[in-house]
Amino acid sequence: MAEPLPESCGPWLDERARRDPDAPALTSAATTFSWRALAGSVEALAGRLTALGVARGDRVAIVLGPSVRLIELVHAAQRCGATLVLLDPRLAASEVAVLLAHADPVLVLHDRPFPVAPPTARARVLGAHDALDAVMPMPMPPPTLVDPTAVQTILYTSGTTGGPKGVMLTHANHRASAAASRAHLGVRADDRWLVALPLHHVGGLSIVMRSVLDGTPLVLHERFDVAAVWQAIDDERITLLSIVPTMLYRLLEHAGVARRGAALRAVLVGGAALTPALAARARAVGLPILPTYGLTETASQVATCALADSASDAATTVGRPLGATRVRIDDADEEGRGEIVVAGPTVMAGYFRDADATTRVLRDGWLHTGDIGCLDAAGRLSVLDRRTDLVISGGENVYPAEVEAVLLAHPAVGEAAVYGAPDPEWGRRVQAAVVLRAGAVVDGAALQQWCRTRLAGFKVPRAIEQVAELPRTASGKIRRHVLAR
Repeated sequence: MAEPLPESCGPWLDERARRDPDAPALTSAATTFSWRALAGSVEALAGRLTALGVARGDRVAIVLGPSVRLIELVHAAQRCGATLVLLDPRLAASEVAVLLAHADPVLVLHDRPFPVAPPTARARVLGAHDALDAVMPMPMPPPTLVDPTAVQTILYTSGTTGGPKGVMLTHANHRASAAASRAHLGVRADDRWLVALPLHHVGGLSIVMRSVLDGTPLVLHERFDVAAVWQAIDDERITLLSIVPTMLYRLLEHAGVARRGAALRAVLVGGAALTPALAARARAVGLPILPTYGLTETASQVATCALADSASDAATTVGRPLGATRVRIDDADEEGRGEIVVAGPTVMAGYFRDADATTRVLRDGWLHTGDIGCLDAAGRLSVLDRRTDLVISGGENVYPAEVEAVLLAHPAVGEAAVYGAPDPEWGRRVQAAVVLRAGAVVDGAALQQWCRTRLAGFKVPRAIEQVAELPRTASGKIRRHVLAR
């Protein structure tokens, strides 16, 4: 079994290749790497970045979908001492331009179908594949120790309630996150972690970091294809999987789910709220789901359900805080519900070039998440909603997640989103959008009646719209402000 890398070492991939050169590192549809082979490819890539003028402390922006090349760039940037700025490849050209102007990188690497304009006169723009491979690499100096306080990555938040902000995560942040996950889940000799999440998002990126720090082979899927994921789970004996609730729903809708995934020992489900109904469906077919809660600003996980609770229908929390992470509830109401506030070694260094936003959320070392939750007597966290998603109607607080859980309990409803719309009398009125399950037929009036028998009157949606799909961020969060428009 591979051992975790020591706290003080050089670039993580170099150290892993030195310790476990011939062990499997990365598998994709096109190729398989050992740690030695991956390190060799990354060394040449780092030499190309150096030839292009990338130096320690510089920022390199990449606009790429999930790929082996993106993973190589994560490690190559660390080898160069550069900061990697990861941008969502689905953004429009105008959105990319705004973020690049803010990030001010020296180099932009992309695989876009449209031209990416240089954000500044000093920045170079190249295709991340053929154009980059055509650069003659420079010899790299011997690796040096990684500075734990240096910013390793800048990840732009989804911007569900405002403009995106660049979250600065240090090497120490990523290492602490991996260590906390390792302590919680353990590492086994037969572990194989499948990643089908976006790698520009912390949920996917954190798996890349855990893989090299723990020596766990990573199986990369460049897109989420339900049949391909199930086949990999079975054929490649995947033991660890990270997904968002929408992915879980689609996996469960796939034919022949029962008795599959025999090797799976943990399925982390995060990025958005996991409803009790969906959790019950997953547990009924034997999936060892672990609800988890995390943020970009905490380098992924804050709290995760325990493995011992994975088969329990009674487990409705996201578990206890991981590692050295501390959680408290601020401004709690009479039922103990208030803002989730987090401190610990995974908390970001701040928002890039945004001191005001940093000051608003980071106070005395505590990150004010804007999420609403509560802690039970055993210290387990329940996440109720975003503070910004709370609907105040006629002076009454309505938590969308509570209403969504009722809608999702209806046999015809596959997905649901509850949001507030302006109302001249009540201030905000509760409304909902639903995606029906395949072949199901039900109208809004019937769904409203379903809610009336299960909710207080002020929580029942005034209108329920049927839609083909819900607008979501890359991490799976519902974009309620889009529905409200």
